[in-house]
Amino acid sequence: SQSVGITEDQVTVAEGNPLTVKCTYSVSGNPYLFWYVQYPKQGLQFLLKYITGDNLVKGSYGFEAEFNKSQTSFHLKKPSALVSDSALYFCAVRDTLIGAAGGAEHKL
Repeated sequence: SQSVGITEDQVTVAEGNPLTVKCTYSVSGNPYLFWYVQYPKQGLQFLLKYITGDNLVKGSYGFEAEFNKSQTSFHLKKPSALVSDSALYFCAVRDTLIGAAGGAEHKL
């Protein structure tokens, strides 16, 4: 089975400060991990994904996420937050062993 969770419902960050949105997961096989964002009055947009290879993944809008297998985490980060980063953020996982998927939502 698989699950994914974001540890905080909402994060407040001052403009210019580092931003971290935490995501942890549980899978039976190898995880495929994804981050999506939904800006106000817009549809869901893909930010980045981890499937294999380099643990540090760079994505759209200056975001990056680091796959940490030992801590089963895939935290989304940005060095300097902007007012325009205010949005809903979604972390999703796909378990390669069973092909199932799950997701969690986070408001910023």
